[in-house]
Amino acid sequence: MDPRSPTPLATCDRRDFLRRAGYLSIGFSLLGLSGCAGEARASGTGAGAAPGGPPLDDERVDAWLRIHPDSSVTVFTGKIAIGQGILVALRQIAAEELDLALDAVKIVMADTGLTPNESYTAGSASIEGSGRAIRRAAATARMLLLERAADRLGVATGLLSVAGGVITGPDRDASVTYGDLVAGEQLTARVAADAPQKKPADYQVVGHPRPRPEIVTMVTGAKGADDYVQNLRLPGIVHARVVRPPVYGAALRSVPEAEVRAMPGVIGLVRDGSFLAVLAEGEYQAIQAWQLLRQRAVWDRPAPLPAQAELFSAMPGRATGTEVVASVAGLEQKFRQVLATVEATYTRPYQMHGSIGPSCAVAAYRDGQLTIWTHSQGVYPLRASVAAMLELPPADIRVIGVRGAGCYGHNGADDAAADAARLAVALPDRPVRVQWMREDEHAWEPYGSAMRLQLRGALDGNNRISVWETRLWTDVHSHRPGGDAAELLAAQYLEGGPEPPTEGYLGGGYRNSQPIYRIPDLHIEAHRIEGPLRVSALRSLGAYGNIFAIESFMDELAEQAGEDPVAFRLKHLSDERARAVLEAVARQVDWPGSTGEGGAWGIALARYKNEAAYCAVAAEIAYDPAGERLRVLRLVGAIDAGQVINPDGLRNQTEGGMIQSASWTLLERVTWEGGGVTSLDWESYPILRFPEVPEVEVLLIDRPTEAPLGAGEAAQGPTAAAIANAVYRATGQRLRELPLTAEKLRSQGR
Repeated sequence: MDPRSPTPLATCDRRDFLRRAGYLSIGFSLLGLSGCAGEARASGTGAGAAPGGPPLDDERVDAWLRIHPDSSVTVFTGKIAIGQGILVALRQIAAEELDLALDAVKIVMADTGLTPNESYTAGSASIEGSGRAIRRAAATARMLLLERAADRLGVATGLLSVAGGVITGPDRDASVTYGDLVAGEQLTARVAADAPQKKPADYQVVGHPRPRPEIVTMVTGAKGADDYVQNLRLPGIVHARVVRPPVYGAALRSVPEAEVRAMPGVIGLVRDGSFLAVLAEGEYQAIQAWQLLRQRAVWDRPAPLPAQAELFSAMPGRATGTEVVASVAGLEQKFRQVLATVEATYTRPYQMHGSIGPSCAVAAYRDGQLTIWTHSQGVYPLRASVAAMLELPPADIRVIGVRGAGCYGHNGADDAAADAARLAVALPDRPVRVQWMREDEHAWEPYGSAMRLQLRGALDGNNRISVWETRLWTDVHSHRPGGDAAELLAAQYLEGGPEPPTEGYLGGGYRNSQPIYRIPDLHIEAHRIEGPLRVSALRSLGAYGNIFAIESFMDELAEQAGEDPVAFRLKHLSDERARAVLEAVARQVDWPGSTGEGGAWGIALARYKNEAAYCAVAAEIAYDPAGERLRVLRLVGAIDAGQVINPDGLRNQTEGGMIQSASWTLLERVTWEGGGVTSLDWESYPILRFPEVPEVEVLLIDRPTEAPLGAGEAAQGPTAAAIANAVYRATGQRLRELPLTAEKLRSQGR
């Protein structure tokens, strides 16, 4: 059998997989992974039973790492690499605690047959969560190995030294390797939360920049580029395309079935309710059939979507529920008692993930076992939802995480996986590859929610903020698969399938709605609305809109007070780490900064989720009214993510976040008409192009004795507000409606 072909879950145990895989994979050798399924774990528990062996418990050391005869180590993480560079950082953590060179540590990611259940790769929590777990497991392993070596060598553990997987006694003549100490077995002891961890002062690996191995293959297309699910080709693979309805909720009436089946290469047509797909031997043959089906299939259309122009004005009247985030008694009385009040309303449109590589998945159904290769950010939750959709036991489904084209949030990855799963069951024994088309990606991915934010603030006699009110309206910010079939797009269109979910994560909408500043009286209300478009988690969730509003409003309050925006913020900050990132950026740009005619600097600050990384950003913009152009020339950021594991990775994350936010802030907005979404390509949904990318600089504030903090979503909000504040300083016009465009400046200036 070809080692890349999927096999049933019960074909071999985890040890056999590691032997056969040769421990050579950093993330995917998942073509090799597919040759052995490892353990099937019970849904939601993260534990399961290896065939012929004891249950695998995620509280055991061997759930997180395995030591091989040559003393190298394979680490297992339930998180997936989606461009954030966590695999290198997690390897660094393990290598550090085990006193190994980095190249002696390999890693396997996000696989329901092999790795712990760590739910989603989301919320900037991979280093905080998986990193902590791996650090503890590695520290426990080191402690246990030292104890074994002490017994073997007949000396106290305190007299032993470790280097490169070799433990040496005090006389330097007696030594033993990690591989000798495990002797082919594994460390099955429970992870000890109090196992001694290395002191930061002794670090040799953590805190030092290490490159991401996949970057070269990404850029050059060299060997290894097939690590990406879009490039995955298994023997006997079948290509499929799903025909989406013309608009949400449309019902399929008729299909030119005979004509399609007669087309060259077509081997199957799957119609299940309003779910329609074609399977073909070649990809272009599948596309040709897909095009014909799009032209000739007949659909019953539901009522048209509401007018886009009424979105924000209609939000207060469409509220279906309210959550009070912070409250104060006598709010109106407090506002009447102050000298100056400022009010402003800010809006954020629906925005796309806009992954440049459309979503893709491969699935194979053989001997009652379903294997899915996907770039989902939650392999275990996806498995539970697919099991519900197909009415299969979760133990009969294996979901293998594979690199995708890059996306932070819930884009079409899970839905493409559901498509592939449904089609694989319809065509057993042949792998089915589903590749979304660009227009389907743009029209059907779950968007980041639109938001309306009404802020009111008051200054006391000392020009300090005495009372603050935020009322925000937003749809939910996550409908990620988590066990309910309704969360999968395919399931909603199957015969007798569930209705789209109405409940979701409203808390994401008020993420970062509480300012980090000292404000005596604070009142925040989040109102749930049910908007016209499909939504879910987009990078930073509601933090992007909330921080844009808060930090724009801080500049407006500073102007009311007649004070410099940086000085005004510092006056309201008691958190020294927040002050440090703000001051670092201000120094770097020599605030208020010098710029050319028509340009200015703006600045903003936030702490992601009010508990993760601190980030301040300064933005330099240039506005040319004659040329009708608004550009961001330069972005300077400072980030404090506690202990820095990989400086290159943290800098990359922050740079990328700033650039993505600049694109959102200047350009991105989903558009629709009554008949459906109209942002179907890069012309109708523009993103920042290479010539438009600003110069970016990131300052790292390393705090090696502090816990690592999530950093992947820290820059989005501050970047948006810094740009908005720079626009105001350059033009005297305050833009409160995203995206910020030259057209809006011209319109306001008339």
